[in-house]
Amino acid sequence: QVTLVESGGRWVQAGGSLRLSCAASGRTSTSVDMAWFRQTPGKAREFVAAIRWSGGRTTYADSVKGRFTLSRDTAENTGYLQMNSLKLEDTAIYYCALKDGPGWGLSENAARYDYWGQGTQVTVSL
Repeated sequence: QVTLVESGGRWVQAGGSLRLSCAASGRTSTSVDMAWFRQTPGKAREFVAAIRWSGGRTTYADSVKGRFTLSRDTAENTGYLQMNSLKLEDTAIYYCALKDGPGWGLSENAARYDYWGQGTQVTVSL
């Protein structure tokens, strides 16, 4: 029903910035949440941030709060994750996810999301 296409991941020097994009296509309900998760080998998938499509309410993991910012372009069905002041520990595969039919709050649980992108690699180095 929904396809997510991610882009923007690349190598970046510590302290630099990146903007990841997640373009959604297909039919959803009128109420959806888009979230970003990240994962490194040997670690569990980690919640990064989420945005409610209607109204733009956001929530962020403590580890990225103040550095990462979510936004969306409703006309293009695309969400963005602006990442500033990148740290070595931000290195991961970043996944975009969509929850079709949100609950009362923005979920930080990966199991609650219905659709996933292919992932895009972000590598932060000195």
